[in-house]
Amino acid sequence: MKYEDLALLIKTPIFSKNDIVLAGGKIYDYQLTRWVKKGYLLKIKNGIYVFKRDYEKIKGEEIAATIYQPSYLSLESALSAYGFIPEIVYSYVSVTGKTNRTFDNKFGHFIYRHLKAELFWGYREIRTSSGQYLIAEPEKAILDYLYLNLSKINSKSDFENLRFNEDRLCETLNRGKFLQYLQAFEIKKLKRWANMCLH
Repeated sequence: MKYEDLALLIKTPIFSKNDIVLAGGKIYDYQLTRWVKKGYLLKIKNGIYVFKRDYEKIKGEEIAATIYQPSYLSLESALSAYGFIPEIVYSYVSVTGKTNRTFDNKFGHFIYRHLKAELFWGYREIRTSSGQYLIAEPEKAILDYLYLNLSKINSKSDFENLRFNEDRLCETLNRGKFLQYLQAFEIKKLKRWANMCLH
């Protein structure tokens, strides 16, 4: 296969070696390695590539959704996106039903934190010009964050140190949905701090 054949065969900016096979192409590892060296492709993880020509239009969020599945953006990334915390978050932070992992590539630093399978819900799909990604709903982003940081929250000052934007929480959170989601966690300590988000 020539690079030109690959460019015609694969219609998406991000693709895997498996996508080439499924599309009816025959590819060897040495060919992909050569095209990376020539600057035609970017390798973002073993077996996953991006066309260099599409680099500018691909969002890091799409990469986050592709390189470790199943996962959805949550925690600091979602809290920042919704304006719940003042910090600008430079990593892409997701939750996954799989083990904790981190990846670094041309698109940034990607962090995946394990969330048990029965809590893997409460996200929505965002479509972009070149693909899509999943992000926690506002209510679930707060609960995921509190749940995965519960061991560090032992006092009112610990909670205040999270620096949640209270006005933004009040404007954004759907109280009914938040309380419904909270019930599913079934953790007394979590309820205490989660309810503080509704004041």
